[in-house]
Amino acid sequence: MISLYRPGSGFLHRTPAGVKLALLAAIALGLSFVPATPGAVLPIVGAVLTVSVLFLLAGFDVRALGQAWWRLRWLILLLGVALVIFVSVPAAIVNTGRVVVLLLLAELVTRSTSMSALMAAIGRMLRPLRPLGVNADAVALILSLTITMVPVVGSFVNAVREAQEARGVRLGPRMAVPLLVRTLRHADAVGEALAARGLG
Repeated sequence: MISLYRPGSGFLHRTPAGVKLALLAAIALGLSFVPATPGAVLPIVGAVLTVSVLFLLAGFDVRALGQAWWRLRWLILLLGVALVIFVSVPAAIVNTGRVVVLLLLAELVTRSTSMSALMAAIGRMLRPLRPLGVNADAVALILSLTITMVPVVGSFVNAVREAQEARGVRLGPRMAVPLLVRTLRHADAVGEALAARGLG
């Protein structure tokens, strides 16, 4: 319920959670410095293809990769079209590609790392901040839930859109209400699960 984690024996499952989080942060930082210029289009497209292939190399099947892409379709469409209209085609490809790379990587981390492993890794990273009054365990829980919620909320968006289309309802801002309801219900369910485990 909380994450998309799937047990496995691939190299990504065997990689320590701390290493995966550090690489995710490093890649995010590196992508932020990529300029939205025509010269950056090919590297970004290459990064998107590389992450897609990484799904298969990590032991996930084509279906899992397809599901990840399917969840991103509306984000890609809306963000890409907006950037093409208001900025430029190269900027649309580069900026949308950056978001896609990070979201796919976040899903890979979520699928290959259990919640307990994520929390333990983040807790170790934050341990030096405890003398400053930082509750490392609480922050670790919040960050872990944030990472694992990325693909979950994406699936909610798709479910709401498909439900509206099935009813013949015109897509638009009205989808925000059922999306908020689904997200809040999920948050309640997560809260109850955490409370049952003495973490609430």
